[in-house]
Amino acid sequence: MRPVHRWGLAAVATALILLTPYAGRARPAHDPSVSTADLVAAVRDSSATPYSGSLEARGRVGLPITDEFTDLADLFGGETRLRVWWRGSDDWRVDRLLDTGEVDLFHQGRQTIQWDYERSEARTFIDPAIRLPRDSDLLPPEVARRTLDGAEEADVSRLSPRRVAGVDAAGLRVGVSDPRSSIRHVDMWVDPETGSALAVDVYGDASQPALSTAFTTYSRARPAGSVTRFHPAQQIVVRPIQILDIAQAADQFSFARAPAAVAGLPRTAGGSAAVYGSGLTRILVLPLPPTEGRQLACRLSESGAHRVQGQPLLRVGPLGAAVSSGAGRYGVRWLVTGTVTDQTLLDATAQLVAGTRLR
Repeated sequence: MRPVHRWGLAAVATALILLTPYAGRARPAHDPSVSTADLVAAVRDSSATPYSGSLEARGRVGLPITDEFTDLADLFGGETRLRVWWRGSDDWRVDRLLDTGEVDLFHQGRQTIQWDYERSEARTFIDPAIRLPRDSDLLPPEVARRTLDGAEEADVSRLSPRRVAGVDAAGLRVGVSDPRSSIRHVDMWVDPETGSALAVDVYGDASQPALSTAFTTYSRARPAGSVTRFHPAQQIVVRPIQILDIAQAADQFSFARAPAAVAGLPRTAGGSAAVYGSGLTRILVLPLPPTEGRQLACRLSESGAHRVQGQPLLRVGPLGAAVSSGAGRYGVRWLVTGTVTDQTLLDATAQLVAGTRLR
């Protein structure tokens, strides 16, 4: 798995991508005769499995922070309608449906093209080693695979089946044994014929899922190759961009380098910006210049963050965020966010300040 695919639940900084039961339950679902171990293996191996359909995702973990994270707050703090055509992990298309148009992602190999219909704007970029979550991270099969990353056999139990988009889907519950995680369990319903997850609910301590995503229509048929290619009108210019988002910018241009581990979690992606941990226990850290760091700390405080050990710490469900004090010669501040407990966030923040090195 490439580092860009490890990123996942980082806002479930870890991609906390949660779904609600939207699809039909007009009749009781039949429990497929497939073992739990076989289902888990099928989900883990489903990245090359083709499918298409429509889905709805609902997040309750949007963090009210700066403009650079507006899209992220919308993604995990509201309702999102998507269409997907998936030929494999290196060949897919995901459309976000808006009231005024749509924003589409076309992915081939390591290259992605983003087409904004309302703006008539197309941008192309090579997927970076580390990035913020995007629409494709809300797909149930993607969330399910990240959930099972590092999960042990004892963590997985069976749930009652559920009808999802016309399919009798087998149910699995993935518990979390790591005390550092703020996720309590993830429920998923899987197409027993393909291993593609059709619905996923991610739970923190609340009775409602923090993030839900589920297909409303679904097909196992392999989409045509022409559907996942971008075919611009003659007057449309596809503009290449070098820097995708603030995570990539921080990773490439910051003088600071994140330590190899924080809060007992190893670094699994990045160098300056970094992801730590795996599965449902993940932290994303971004080094920020002093001015931007102070502004973000103020924004967190205005949004209801409380100060613990001198750090502003904001929690929205299972997702927490903190901003460190200045570290190193240049006063770098660290944004630390993820699906971990407050104490784990604070431990990580302190170790980042103490372990900041310049490159």
